[in-house]
Amino acid sequence: MAGDSRVHMDHDMEIGVTPTAVKKLPKHMREAQISTERTHLIADPVKKPRQRYVQKDGKCNVHHGNVQETYRYLSDLFTTLVDLRWRFSLFIFTLVYVVNWLFFGLLWYIIALIRGDLWHSDEEGWTPCVENLNSFVSAFLFSIETETTIGYGYRVITEKCPEGIILLLIQAILGSIVNAMMVGCMFVKISQPKNRAETLMFSHKAVISVRDNKLCLMFRVGDLRNSHIVEASIRAKLIRSQQTKEGEFIPLNQTDINIGFDTGDDRLFLVSPLIISHEINEKSPFWELSQAQMDKEEFEIVVILEGMLGKCFHIHTEDRVSAMLVH
Repeated sequence: MAGDSRVHMDHDMEIGVTPTAVKKLPKHMREAQISTERTHLIADPVKKPRQRYVQKDGKCNVHHGNVQETYRYLSDLFTTLVDLRWRFSLFIFTLVYVVNWLFFGLLWYIIALIRGDLWHSDEEGWTPCVENLNSFVSAFLFSIETETTIGYGYRVITEKCPEGIILLLIQAILGSIVNAMMVGCMFVKISQPKNRAETLMFSHKAVISVRDNKLCLMFRVGDLRNSHIVEASIRAKLIRSQQTKEGEFIPLNQTDINIGFDTGDDRLFLVSPLIISHEINEKSPFWELSQAQMDKEEFEIVVILEGMLGKCFHIHTEDRVSAMLVH
């Protein structure tokens, strides 16, 4: 029992029950008092923090599951190959070339088999389709030499084999297409500006403090390289759960945080570290939140920095409530 509650005992039993003699308690027990001023509270169980929507290094912690129409990934095959992990990209890169060489090597072997070059190549006066092609291994090697334009000179196609000439043209054209696609995927994957983002630094803590007599949310961003970013722009999103007036629960609602897009302050000249400021006013999503509510609220602030350095790129980072300091 908490507060100033007292223990009351009623000895006037006049409801038809015969009272019995009550033994008198000792004086030290009769004068004892029950104190209920101190209340022991059971601590609430530790609430498990919500998993990040965006990791600190900028990677989105979102996994697409139960995708029914997976064929849509094949409609943009080039982007699908670029988005794969390196180990899968290298595996597909090797697999495509090996399968292509094996396929055309099999066709060269079939031509030699149909023409009888495998059995009559040693006969005098016999002109094979491909000289010195007498097995599937030699056909496979000839396929590699043809497509990679190695040209050792040991196995060559003769002019009395029209089907071989046609197959040579087809392999040369398809080989060029495969080379363009595979090398293009590798080039785009290597040239992605992910490593450039490693030298763009965000402050570890976001601070809520007074600036120019205004309550502001502030954080710092800087570039470590001497190659400056052109047309750098920054924007921020507040991600938290929300329940509408109709009772609909939105687990990941996104709200824009004004960090200067109406005044042009979101356009940065990122030569030295800059402090990005968001004024907490009536239009701010933090206006109705107190410091105690911020400590209990679960939300994330995703900051996105975009710019150009010879080629377009963009990076983003994320802050949680635990990374915000209120002064």
